[in-house]
Amino acid sequence: MKKIALFVMALMMSVAANAQFEEGKAYLGASLSGLDLSSQAKQFHFGMNVKGGYLFKKNLMAIGEIGFDHWERDADQFALGASVRYYFDKYGFFAGGGLKYKHSSSYNDVLPGIHGGYAFFVSRTVTIEPELYFDISTKSSDYMCYGLRVGVGVYLFKDGRKN
Repeated sequence: MKKIALFVMALMMSVAANAQFEEGKAYLGASLSGLDLSSQAKQFHFGMNVKGGYLFKKNLMAIGEIGFDHWERDADQFALGASVRYYFDKYGFFAGGGLKYKHSSSYNDVLPGIHGGYAFFVSRTVTIEPELYFDISTKSSDYMCYGLRVGVGVYLFKDGRKN
């Protein structure tokens, strides 16, 4: 059992060593949230986000995102947001914060939020990204949400250089 654990740790360290978050890389990602893993798990929730970003400085990325959330008993929501993500050196852990504008037929809201997670590289450019998030409603604590998102990301140099 110890040998398996050591092998998994060595594999993770070797994959993480390829995780270079250098200035000039572009990012494209998509994630799923909800599925009863959110703060409002009393009802079915399914969310999808698409993100695009750019590492404008080493370990620091600006991100724009659009999203859609479907709720069992509430109106569907559309979101538009911007955030900043900081990568802790080359190991893939990240934390960030930003603002999101959510719109539905019953309300509009601006939500400041924070998030943190890990970019696990499955190849030189593709990641699996589990992420915890916490969004604070400016209107009502009923709209505050937190939970788990799982996504896939792709990191590429915009000018065609190899990673």
